[in-house]
Amino acid sequence: MKKILIAILMLIVLMPLIMWLLWIIKKPRELNILILDKTVLTSAVQEHLSLSWVINNEKFIHHNQAYSKQKDYHGFSPDDKGNYHIRDFENFSSENMDNLANSYDGAYYTDMYGIYANEWITRYYPEKIHDKRFIADRSKKIYGGMTQKELDFLRLMKQKNKLIINEFNVIASPTSKEIRNKYENEFNIHWTGWVGCYFYNLDTLVNADIPRWLIDNYTRNHSGQWPFKKSGIAFVSENDQMLILEKDTHLNTDIPYIYTNENNAKHYHLPEKIKYPFWFDIMETNPSFRIISSYHLDTNAAGDSLLALGRIPKIFPAAVNYKNGYNYYYFCGDFADNPISYASSRFRYIQVFSPLFYSSSKNERASFFWKYYRPLLRQILNEEYQRTE
Repeated sequence: MKKILIAILMLIVLMPLIMWLLWIIKKPRELNILILDKTVLTSAVQEHLSLSWVINNEKFIHHNQAYSKQKDYHGFSPDDKGNYHIRDFENFSSENMDNLANSYDGAYYTDMYGIYANEWITRYYPEKIHDKRFIADRSKKIYGGMTQKELDFLRLMKQKNKLIINEFNVIASPTSKEIRNKYENEFNIHWTGWVGCYFYNLDTLVNADIPRWLIDNYTRNHSGQWPFKKSGIAFVSENDQMLILEKDTHLNTDIPYIYTNENNAKHYHLPEKIKYPFWFDIMETNPSFRIISSYHLDTNAAGDSLLALGRIPKIFPAAVNYKNGYNYYYFCGDFADNPISYASSRFRYIQVFSPLFYSSSKNERASFFWKYYRPLLRQILNEEYQRTE
């Protein structure tokens, strides 16, 4: 018995080393994915960290080199000292654009919201702040929104039947309505103008993460009142209309859940039900799309009435796919933004121990990464690799 216990203890101690060695010896595979991220405030690259994690864990490389999460993306790149540079295709010729599309197997546009003066100054020049509300107010855009050239690149990828993955906020503010309409016509998908987010507590004295602009816009139209003290979901329209659904008052279950039917769950290795406690957008597709998963809101009669005011459905897409002539995915949420450790991507089979990396709290997002985003993206990228091979 003593020898068995010692052997088990040694196995536990050596397990991380074994998983790391298994990752080291895993054969790298060439899959060239262009990543575009315009909402990078620090070198932690939070808005595409989960994407980089999956790419690294799967040992995908591009142009015969390992991906760098800080360097191998287009968009906004800060140096963590208050300076930045921008890498995009705005000065590319048509020939340059075509060559770029030929050199990549796929494109993944993550968060296009961008960087704004308030958060930039708060992060790097706090001495310039004189008003405590400064960080929470909306401010001048430094960089953000989809451009015509970026849409043109997606069109080229579509024509060449390359993998396209887009997600939350790719055509919302600050993208112009002109570009948005062109995108919607190109990919047969429509943004309703609504985004939403779950908040574990709507009490402004308890939860400092509620955006100040959201509170101000709501109180401005409700006689200065913000009566919410429980958890709930905030909906915001492109016209700054606000709808707040609170637990018990409007919601039987406060948090949105993502449901996946049995066939899709099996194909993508997804759970049939999982909570999603972050930002999402409400999209509409035509019947030619495959709905991989859907959001479900558990509202009561009062909640139904409130949703009806904004023409917001109780069930709407969470992830969709179009494969009839081109390979296009849209994730209707901020899926690539999850608080995870990038270092863990260097351990093979680390997902077996994933329950150790998240808590039981409703607002934690690590479980969404491990149970939903990682297996979904892993399946998509592996299918694309097999197709290119």
